[in-house]
Amino acid sequence: MTDIRAIVQHVRAGESDRRIARDLGVHRKTVKKYREWAKEQKLLEGELPGPEQLYALLEETLPGSLPPQNQSSVEIYRERILQLYQAGVEIAAIHQRLKEEGYEGGYWPVYRLVRNACPIDPDVTVRVERKPGEEGQVDFGYAGKMIDPETGEQRKTWAFVMTLSWSRYQYVEFVFDQKAATWLRLHRNAFQFFGGVPKRVVLDNLKAGIIKASWDDPEVQRAYRECAEHYGFLIAPCRPRTPQHKGKVEKGGVHYVKRNFLGGREATAITQANRDVRIWCETTAGQRVHGTTKEKPLTRFMETEKAALLPLPATAYDLAIWKEAKLHRDCYVVFDNAYYSAPFRLVGQRLRVRGGSREVRIYTRDYQLVATHERAEKPGQRQTHPDHLPPELLDGLFLDRESCGRIAADIGPATAQTVKGLLDDQVVERLPTVQRLLRLRAHFGDERLEAACLRALNFDDARYMTVKRILETGRDLLDEEPQSTTAEAKQPTAFVRNAAELLGHLFGGGSWN
Repeated sequence: MTDIRAIVQHVRAGESDRRIARDLGVHRKTVKKYREWAKEQKLLEGELPGPEQLYALLEETLPGSLPPQNQSSVEIYRERILQLYQAGVEIAAIHQRLKEEGYEGGYWPVYRLVRNACPIDPDVTVRVERKPGEEGQVDFGYAGKMIDPETGEQRKTWAFVMTLSWSRYQYVEFVFDQKAATWLRLHRNAFQFFGGVPKRVVLDNLKAGIIKASWDDPEVQRAYRECAEHYGFLIAPCRPRTPQHKGKVEKGGVHYVKRNFLGGREATAITQANRDVRIWCETTAGQRVHGTTKEKPLTRFMETEKAALLPLPATAYDLAIWKEAKLHRDCYVVFDNAYYSAPFRLVGQRLRVRGGSREVRIYTRDYQLVATHERAEKPGQRQTHPDHLPPELLDGLFLDRESCGRIAADIGPATAQTVKGLLDDQVVERLPTVQRLLRLRAHFGDERLEAACLRALNFDDARYMTVKRILETGRDLLDEEPQSTTAEAKQPTAFVRNAAELLGHLFGGGSWN
């Protein structure tokens, strides 16, 4: 028999005649008749009478209107339908089979018969409400294309949304990527926007936050763990493939942003979109009456939840990014297209690199700090600590002509003159030789190197090997007074024999001995 009360309830819910007819399996004319009757009896407002009173009213005001119970045209196929369904055939396919066998009815009678005979467990969910300040939910959603101000071209854009679970107040920002650095920066911006931090943050298993998804033991990205420790919130990943666990941001956040703020919006610069969406969060989204709480999110936030948030730390998180990198033969690791030195004893090992906005730190696999550098300002830049490199290779890296001249002048004038003479060679590059000569000071000291260079100059043989032999044989330690090479000119050497003694043998004289 037609369920009059069900029809009236659907009418009161504002559903169309077509929808009611389809859901209840009655003709639209029947629905229309009872809609008009319910309106006349003022049943569309106030409390609806119980079934007994309703049917009594119907019999009194519309006698003889209850239709007889008719057998559905699909009943004769009941056994066949259930046989096919239990064999795993879908309802749409069952309907098609019946049509091939002579059935002239529609799909919905078949559907209702199957559902009445073989009801399925409904997809039930339990709504979990949180206390003020207890939870925030975050999500990324594709936001179409926006204009990159740097290139003027349109690029794919994602909307980051953080929704506070109690007030439903939310922060939205558009970005061009979902990298770990972007993920951390968005958290910092959201907390700054709210003026505080929720006690826990629920998120999907995004790689920027969760390296390995697991319900029991998720592996959190180390930089995200540091961020959580800095701000004091707990990371609460969803169970894999269960987005309903963060439904407040899934439906009321990302989808709402797409339908409302982005709906019908023309492509604009991402900077302009972020300025506009900030205003939208505080006005349109913040001032609407929320469908679940029946209150305005901004009002709930300002009056209650803001005070319940954790306070912001004194300094913002440094946006550190962690990665593993191999220390190459040149004693550098590569991080963000720049080069950072580490001790040469670790060459060939994989190290952990922490890149902050101001500095880069390098650790061993067990987190022992081995190097700290200022962050490179541009790609390709090298940040080097000399003590990270093999000592025997340092000169070639740091000692150029100017620095060699300065070092030699510090040692003494003779060393400076020796170095200048070598570097002034117009044919052969003497810089490596000068570097080796200056390296002698490490073994013999500045005073002895200066004395050796002076002695070599006195003998007009200021070569590297001469200076080295003087030092190795200790001739620089002799007590003889060194001759000046700068104040007095050397006198030419003269023969002390006369011409007859030298040339007499040519004229019959004795031989010259």
